[in-house]
Amino acid sequence: MSQHPVLARLAAKLQRKDIPDVKPGDTVRVQVRIKEGDKERTQAFEGTVIARRSGAQGSFTVRKISFGQGVERIFPFNSKVIDKVEVVRANRVRRAKLFYLRGLKGKAARLREVERPQPASVGKGSAQSSEAAS
Repeated sequence: MSQHPVLARLAAKLQRKDIPDVKPGDTVRVQVRIKEGDKERTQAFEGTVIARRSGAQGSFTVRKISFGQGVERIFPFNSKVIDKVEVVRANRVRRAKLFYLRGLKGKAARLREVERPQPASVGKGSAQSSEAAS
């Protein structure tokens, strides 16, 4: 079922462009804005991305172990609560949903790290290409 063109334009306008492309298996640090009374602060939630939902209302699920207890949190991509998302490690996985990690702990829950190229910024790419040409 396709979306109405007016709603599609509205959804495109509300999309956040500052969230990096997170994949299942990545270890991410999500800076979350927390409001306590009239004060506001940011708190880091660092863990492994175990699931990702795409689409207009996409989200990703992050799992971490806190004091021996597993904690999962679902973050919508377009949430105003998210201040910043940074990918700490990129890991190679063979599944789209890593729910089997819920039953593992310690060394059994390790994932294989891989180097994933980060998208280069426009300024750096032009400087490197001019150096390579000379």
